[in-house]
Amino acid sequence: MPKRDRSNPDPKSPVQRSLVLKLIRDVSKSNSLLNINALKKLAELAAENEKNQKSMAEAGVAKAVILFVLKSFRKGETLGLEEALRILQFTWSHTTENKKLLEENADFIQSMLWILKITGLGNTVKTQTHALIVLKKVIEVASATLTAETLNHNFFTEMVNILRGNSSPQAKKAALGILIQTCPFGRNRIKIIEAGAVFELIEMELANPEKKITDLIFCLLAQLCSCADGRQQFLKHSGGIAVVAKRLLRVSPATDDRALYVIESIARFSATREVVMEMLRVGAVSKVCMVLQADCADYLKKKAREILRLHSRVWSDSPCIQVYLLTRIIPR
Repeated sequence: MPKRDRSNPDPKSPVQRSLVLKLIRDVSKSNSLLNINALKKLAELAAENEKNQKSMAEAGVAKAVILFVLKSFRKGETLGLEEALRILQFTWSHTTENKKLLEENADFIQSMLWILKITGLGNTVKTQTHALIVLKKVIEVASATLTAETLNHNFFTEMVNILRGNSSPQAKKAALGILIQTCPFGRNRIKIIEAGAVFELIEMELANPEKKITDLIFCLLAQLCSCADGRQQFLKHSGGIAVVAKRLLRVSPATDDRALYVIESIARFSATREVVMEMLRVGAVSKVCMVLQADCADYLKKKAREILRLHSRVWSDSPCIQVYLLTRIIPR
């Protein structure tokens, strides 16, 4: 009976640990050709099945690959990065070991930013997408301290550039996920606003993206409009109020919740007479009234009533609104 080639394990069974450990040692050696060959083999094994991915993760593949990426970053070398990203996409997981690894190598996030800025690295769109998916997974594991203290303005500018550019839908989802995860920590919210995210989010939504992207856009937009600078940027865009009103009751309960939050934040904290009349003119007030008649959760109806009460006299006196509806909901 012929011996089975151990370098090509049965795809139905998990890869042998001894082979994985040998490849990890090859990735760690100071031999470029050995590094690349090992990375290619690891990428192939990871793509075969989930059993391989689990076995590779348990063997410590992620640590070896991260250290390889950091070495490439410090030397300015790009060979093997595409394979490294594919491996990390399959094998990175939320573990205590990986969290500690990030704390010990805080510049890994900067190395990912460096990869995103490299031009001519294979299939640029594909590589960018892989890099952003990995970065999102890494951010999910990173500590709040690391997320708050190590992300600078350049990081957020690059994420907003992804939203602005001709990136793949997967890349934009990953970039939005990264911004949503990092927004609450430290001064990140202000940095995201200063990078121009509010304007780009509105522009993206005006282009009628898929529903999943709309959910992410509104999740981030609600966070940014919770502060004065975010609301100021929101009101600078002529289509902001209109697009938020248009999406209300058209996408998902999550988007309804966040759209009402944005409308309430504007109506409560940034409501000049011009803004109040703009909300009326573009149909935002009518749409909020529709929430009261729609088949939706009670807490959304409660939020709609609170919004209508804020400027009831101005809005109920306008011929643009069904007065009977306002008088029925808002006691004078």
